[in-house]
Amino acid sequence: MSKLPVYNANGSAAGEYELADSLILRNRGEQAVHDVVVATLGRRRAGTASTLSKGEVAGSNKKPWRQKGTGRARAGLRQSPVWRGGGVAFGPHPRSYEVRVNKKVARLAFWRAFSEKVAANAVRILDTLALAEPKTRRFAELMKALGVEGKALFVSDKLEKNAVLACRNIPGVALVSADEVSTYDLLRFPVVVVTRGGIERIVARLKEAAGEGAAA
Repeated sequence: MSKLPVYNANGSAAGEYELADSLILRNRGEQAVHDVVVATLGRRRAGTASTLSKGEVAGSNKKPWRQKGTGRARAGLRQSPVWRGGGVAFGPHPRSYEVRVNKKVARLAFWRAFSEKVAANAVRILDTLALAEPKTRRFAELMKALGVEGKALFVSDKLEKNAVLACRNIPGVALVSADEVSTYDLLRFPVVVVTRGGIERIVARLKEAAGEGAAA
């Protein structure tokens, strides 16, 4: 049984949250994590880089000079990649970098990534994430009370408007819902702070993955 520390908004200890050992996975899933991260980053690439090959560069097909007798190297067309202003050899063209990952692999990857965070003592539970006003200062005070410095991921069962507005100006800090938090999100941040409601949603996702793993 893994025990996660629980804190209130003042940073005081408020008990522990027990996570069943059956929901911790560390002996497999590394490849799934890699595949999901590659797919996530691939979807973010625009894939719009484009160059012109020698057949696409505008210009005459006339031979620059005669084949022999000039003392210069042979040249067939001015659009050649070896010429300034010519085409690009093997240059990029618009393409999609999307990689498809099935749901079972995605759930396995999330299970493994979250388990690694738990094993590294990088997960903290927060009673509730509710701010009286949408002030960056208030969110910074909350982080200080929790002893969180630098990059951190906050996960909540529901996104309160004040909290969303308060954290968006703090570099390296993100706030996401427990239903939308991804494997890549867990890997990006060294510390994960989850509300009580959020950890229940995550546990439901872990149980779903564990059930699939048992069936396999």
